[in-house]
Amino acid sequence: MDIVYVYTKKRKEFGRHAGHFSDRASKIEVEIVPDLDVQEQYMEKNPCVLEMHCIPSISVHAANTNVTQHKDQGMNHEEGGWPRDIDPTEPEHKIRYTKKVEKDDEYIATMANLSKTVDHAMRQNTALDIYEEYFEDSYTSMSMEPPSAITTHVFRDPSPFKRCATSVSWLPDRNDKIAVSYSILGFQATPEGMSTASYIWNLENPNYPEQDLVPQSPLCCLEYNNKDHNVVVGGSYNGLVAWWDVRRGSQPVDTSPIEKSHRDPVYQIAWLQSKTGTECASVSTDGQVLWWDTRKLGEPVEALPLEPKNSQGEGLFGGVSLEYSEVGGPTRFMVGTEQGVVIMCNRKAKNPQDRIGTSYTGHHGPVYAIQRNPFFPKFFLTIGDWTARIWMEDIKTPVMTTMYHPNYLTAGCWSPSRPGVFFTTKDSGELDIWDFAFKQNAPTLANIRVSDAALQSIRVTQSGQVAVGAADGSMTVLKISESLSELQATEKQSISQMLEREMKREKNLEARSKELKQKAKRDAALKKDQTSDGAQDANADMPEVEQSFFEAVGMHEAAAGSASRNPPAPVDGDEK
Repeated sequence: MDIVYVYTKKRKEFGRHAGHFSDRASKIEVEIVPDLDVQEQYMEKNPCVLEMHCIPSISVHAANTNVTQHKDQGMNHEEGGWPRDIDPTEPEHKIRYTKKVEKDDEYIATMANLSKTVDHAMRQNTALDIYEEYFEDSYTSMSMEPPSAITTHVFRDPSPFKRCATSVSWLPDRNDKIAVSYSILGFQATPEGMSTASYIWNLENPNYPEQDLVPQSPLCCLEYNNKDHNVVVGGSYNGLVAWWDVRRGSQPVDTSPIEKSHRDPVYQIAWLQSKTGTECASVSTDGQVLWWDTRKLGEPVEALPLEPKNSQGEGLFGGVSLEYSEVGGPTRFMVGTEQGVVIMCNRKAKNPQDRIGTSYTGHHGPVYAIQRNPFFPKFFLTIGDWTARIWMEDIKTPVMTTMYHPNYLTAGCWSPSRPGVFFTTKDSGELDIWDFAFKQNAPTLANIRVSDAALQSIRVTQSGQVAVGAADGSMTVLKISESLSELQATEKQSISQMLEREMKREKNLEARSKELKQKAKRDAALKKDQTSDGAQDANADMPEVEQSFFEAVGMHEAAAGSASRNPPAPVDGDEK
């Protein structure tokens, strides 16, 4: 062991110069002899683990703070501050009082002080242009920016039961509020005591809904009015149609009677182009499209049964989606059915039989979404089974089809700001963004994880905000990059050329298919004629064959009879 010697010094001697040291021989100061009894009791640990930390150990603890609950409440302030002797409803009283106040010395002094502050701010704005562009020459195109999408808000259903966010609708023009309908679409899956309320959410307050909408039955669809932003119309699970004025509270202003309504859930409802702004149309799986006027919901204005001309006795087709937009015209609309067929309809057709026109068949399951391209109305998008398809009105087959996804597609829509961008949702909780200006065989942004539950609804704004509803009741708002929301310089022209090219190709393929079918029919008819002509020629030769046969038989019989009457003469040498 090491020999250690400790030098000690008194406190009063600190700071003095150390003494002189000299070398000397080593000597043993202390000797400790090993104890053999203790050595026998020693046991070596195997394995030996030693833990060392460079920081002091701190016990685990938690500190909870009081949660502050905020609540937004509005106030309607029209006009106030008038003295009691002034009637604000009388313009003459108001003008007289205003002139009196403007002549007061205190009023003039107050305005003079306020004008100094305003003048100072105006001078600062004049000296420095805060909107000046310093890097105009270094502008980069939006197409060079990598596409992206980030989550900005998540709204969750306050109900204790897990309901599905069946539809979302943005407040027109402002896009700061979202109306969301909540329902359970499973047959007889509604638990007892479940709330029927749907909500209007404000992006500035994601903690609590701004207003409740309480119908008789849970809402399957909800839509803002484009003309009056305070009016919302919805379709219920039991087939009723109701509308609300948000200024009047949570209860509906009017509701359709059950005997005059749909017999199945109303899956989609849309406002129509009308002078009054009070007309809407609804579609349901009971096989009807009903038109309503919210001023009088006692009975529908008009009804149209969904029975295509070439249905071959299959009965009514159940409506799942409805396309009734401004770009399609005031009377023309399309319905996506649960049989996978898209039906083109015209409300004001000359003949009642022509109200249901062309049918487009291509999907293997219900058509959950259908929408016209906002830039090219003749082309429309459909979402069903495992694919998204783009159609053209004049062709019964899709001009473009996406790849077959491993998951079922549940909803989709076009971008309102870019003609070549559309969105699709999956039952795996993922969102795909397609940009045909970039590539056509795969999504530009694929498998964006939005929720762990299946996605059910989607709606996109002009500014690039995407609202997605999920089956667990959550509603997520995403902000996409400017490269996916800003219109490019030549994008509209290039997308138009691409769609026209695909349309011509599909027409050529359709014409070629018709030619091959006609050729096959002609070949089959010609072969049939040749077969019948050969059979006739064989039957025509039968009398001559029979005649020659009987002549040959007669000659043989005659020769045999003459031989029996005249036996041959004996030959010389034969015995008699």
